[in-house]
Amino acid sequence: MKTIYLVRHAKSSWSNPRLSDFNRPLNKRGKRDAPFMGEQLEEMEINPDLIISSPAKRAKKTALHIAEKISYPTKKIILKDEIYDASEKTLLNLIKKVDDKIESLMIFAHNPGLTQLNNYISKKYIDNIPTCGIVALESENKWSDVGKNSCKFLFFEYPKKYKK
Repeated sequence: MKTIYLVRHAKSSWSNPRLSDFNRPLNKRGKRDAPFMGEQLEEMEINPDLIISSPAKRAKKTALHIAEKISYPTKKIILKDEIYDASEKTLLNLIKKVDDKIESLMIFAHNPGLTQLNNYISKKYIDNIPTCGIVALESENKWSDVGKNSCKFLFFEYPKKYKK
């Protein structure tokens, strides 16, 4: 059984209009939400075998915050350039190349590709994965066989679910 965690980066700052999209940092809410969601995953005893992240500053920082909370070695986070602003097809191709020795995979990425990927590989339609939202899916297939509607929906967590 393979488990995929799709994680959208936490809320980013738009305060410096001269910064490129790639270099936008987390804002105050993002810096609060990323560790908080990591704590939620830690309580659920989520321990992925592999974390792959977009190298964009906001995605990488979200991955670092969450990895620390779930006791995943931050030095083992793999940054993949192709995840930045990736389409669902690019993200799916990344998943298909994962070694089958890996049982659980966590991907930190961006919208709209992340939401579109969920809606392609899962039978559970989600209108939008919000910032710092986490979708968990399960597949009985090898990574290379993950495809349309091949994954079972496990959960969908996001900060506003907890903070009213």
